[in-house]
Amino acid sequence: MDTSEMAIGLAQRAPLTGPDPLADFRADVAAASAKYPELEMLVYPELHLHSADDLPLDDRPAALREKAVRLDSEFVAEIGRIAAEHNIWLCPGSIGEIADDGSFFNTQLFFSPAGDLVSTYRKMFPWRPFEPHRPSTDFVVAQTPDHGAFGLSICYDAWFPEHTRHLAWMGADAILNIVKTTSQDREQELVLARANAIVNQVYVLSVNCAGPVGRGRSIVVDPEGLVLGEAGLGEDTIIVRVDPGRVKRVREIGTAGTNRMWSQFACDDDPIPLPLYGGTLDPKRWSPGHGIP
Repeated sequence: MDTSEMAIGLAQRAPLTGPDPLADFRADVAAASAKYPELEMLVYPELHLHSADDLPLDDRPAALREKAVRLDSEFVAEIGRIAAEHNIWLCPGSIGEIADDGSFFNTQLFFSPAGDLVSTYRKMFPWRPFEPHRPSTDFVVAQTPDHGAFGLSICYDAWFPEHTRHLAWMGADAILNIVKTTSQDREQELVLARANAIVNQVYVLSVNCAGPVGRGRSIVVDPEGLVLGEAGLGEDTIIVRVDPGRVKRVREIGTAGTNRMWSQFACDDDPIPLPLYGGTLDPKRWSPGHGIP
């Protein structure tokens, strides 16, 4: 399938804690769309719309669950209407989700320009013991008709190399890593963003929340590990162009014209045992795209 580049905005913002977060969110999306009319996608930080940062630390887990909604709620439908109003792909960050069985998840949402909720991803690696959410077991890659595929990723997921590797193997051209880092390890996360991009030859877009709550420094890295943009500590919007064709070219000619990790194996190479996972690395299934149904 032929694909074209997409103009994407990373909206580094402070979490919304007011009584009507959707009204504030609608205004911010409108302002960003007006300022950057070229935008085709806008991405916000983790739990941007479901924050409890204005409460004492001990009260936050219960408050987060209280704010949580079902995916068929009016709250989620309204976010879709905001995407449709501006005809953009929209990742509003993540929200607290109550599943059918009552489980509580941290769930990333991805809306089409028509306002349809086309993909959802539940965080696989909650930051324990601090986050009260249940971990999921499903990787998610969101397909777009003309601009490639986007792997969904939430904050601490980026610390587990298997997560980004699996999304790349599933066919992702770019990873949308939405973040709410309030701790002192943002510096390490910037290294991880570049490392995950390099070893998987994908774009990595890591959007953190702004100070004073978060540590900011949202970053965009290209498939060779080159930094295309990095924010400071305060509120900012990074505009970048993500080109699936560049991912394809880098994998064909190699990172820095030399490294072609996805072409490492020949089909008659022996499978490599992976005792950690109780499985094997099978050369016949190594190349990207095998995970797409």
